[in-house]
Amino acid sequence: MSVSPYRSTPVFDQDTLPAALRARHDTKAGVWGVIRVIEGELELTFLDPPSTSLLTPGTPGLVRPQQPHFVTPVGAMKMQIDFYDRPPAD
Repeated sequence: MSVSPYRSTPVFDQDTLPAALRARHDTKAGVWGVIRVIEGELELTFLDPPSTSLLTPGTPGLVRPQQPHFVTPVGAMKMQIDFYDRPPAD
């Protein structure tokens, strides 16, 4: 059984990526986010525990419920976030 997102953001690029996503924020209780890079690279930083990973078209980023994080574009990029109400399949 596959899990489908209940909502997806528009596609953002390095210029349209909202300031709220570039600053510390988290998902709500019971919400998982999958950050999908369509073109380029995006840095995903988790605050607790601290870690950073580089997201690419082949490497999405999983954000667990209420996990504080922010993203930083690495040059030109396009990305989208899918939201799930249960853990998405890998």
